[in-house]
Amino acid sequence: MRNQGIGSWPARRARMTPDRIAISHRGRHHTYRDLRDRAYRLASALDVGRGDRVAFLGANQPASVETFFAAGLRGAVFVPLNTRLAPPELRFILEDAEPALLVLGEEHDGDGLPGRHLRAADYEDLLASGSPEPIDEPVGPDDGCLIMYTSGTTGRPKGALLTHGNLTWNTVNLLVDVPLAHDEVTLVSAPLFHIAALAQTLLPTVLKGGRAILEPSFDVDRTFDLVESERVTVMFGVPSMFAFLARSPRWAGADLSSVRHLLCGGAPVPEPLIRTYQERGLSFLQGYGMTETSPGALFLGPEYSVAKAGTAGVPCFFSDVRLVTSEGSPAAPGEPGEVYVQGPNVTPGYWRRPEATAKALTQDGWFRSGDVGIADEDGYVRITDRITDVIISGGENIYPAEVESALYEHPAVAECAVIGVPDERWGEVGKALVVPSPETTAEPEEVLKHLHGRLARYKIPKYLEFVADLPKNSVGKLLKAPLRQLHGG
Repeated sequence: MRNQGIGSWPARRARMTPDRIAISHRGRHHTYRDLRDRAYRLASALDVGRGDRVAFLGANQPASVETFFAAGLRGAVFVPLNTRLAPPELRFILEDAEPALLVLGEEHDGDGLPGRHLRAADYEDLLASGSPEPIDEPVGPDDGCLIMYTSGTTGRPKGALLTHGNLTWNTVNLLVDVPLAHDEVTLVSAPLFHIAALAQTLLPTVLKGGRAILEPSFDVDRTFDLVESERVTVMFGVPSMFAFLARSPRWAGADLSSVRHLLCGGAPVPEPLIRTYQERGLSFLQGYGMTETSPGALFLGPEYSVAKAGTAGVPCFFSDVRLVTSEGSPAAPGEPGEVYVQGPNVTPGYWRRPEATAKALTQDGWFRSGDVGIADEDGYVRITDRITDVIISGGENIYPAEVESALYEHPAVAECAVIGVPDERWGEVGKALVVPSPETTAEPEEVLKHLHGRLARYKIPKYLEFVADLPKNSVGKLLKAPLRQLHGG
């Protein structure tokens, strides 16, 4: 095949195991032969070419997977959209990515969104009009495969470009650490518009020829039902998802005997939660990464999950990680340093953001994460802080600058700062500290209500408090450390 990219994977797998089930959704099953043929049909029907962007807006469903592979067959770039974003946020991303086509899932009509749309009602007709004949465009590992938007530290999201090679090497890294078998049954209930669900669960399952069960969302009872009835062997989740399962009345009596691998990431995993699963004979395969690293950077194997609990592990096989002090020197064991990542899984840069790319990537190709870690004598890294002040709530990244930008649109807000505070349910939630305008009569609830429709619901702070002033340094820069000490309770 001339196509060396991800788009060729259904065909490569179908020539080996055509009759195995590839995708299950709502009781319907597609074999690898079906997946190959449907990807070919869609690719032939889509009026897109090399380098064009193809966006998808919808929950986990076969159309999202087929669109991803069809775009790869054409040499186009897939742009998955976060369904939790508000319309203004979606419009910004679509105007930035300029997709040739927006494919809509079953639950979206696309009203108010720019560009050419393919509605769910027309999807099967378009697919049927396409040809199942092989498509073999020359696609290489350095060609763009995916643009995944991450919330911006400066108030606007950035599109991290990932190549076919980035995603392939990440899959190899994962398979080195996780011994997936050909008969895996993988539950994909985390959204595929997040990198971990796509690159840590779906793609490795396809490569090995396993079966992926696509769920539109995570539900505790539904998860227990599927694990028991479908004999699920692999599941990815953020810590809050696993915490919800462990707190369920069904936890003690649930049949989890089929489960081989629990992959956990997206936020630090509390040690009590790790112990809860260990007491059931289950262990987390946890690690650390980000969209820009496809995402795997560090990984903690099961044999060290007790001895090194609380760490994110050591670098993945084909990735390198180093910790760098604020002076630019290597951090010694026990000394904090910014996490730098290098390897074939690291993004070449941000879509149409040369300045952001230059800031994030060093001259010799190391990606600056903005996170602070401390390595022990054995090289196991504990992530301790976030230079960028990002709030991780239920596995979702919330960047305070984006929320603060929306708050400033309300006339009652003279100054504001958003910090993360502990939350039993979500791990962390936002808290807004607002210096009100002198003439305002608004109440905190009114200011929070102003954010509805402007931001995704998970980005809206759970708390808002009026304060007299905000701490600043001698040049007027806001100091968030004192705010966290005073109000982070």
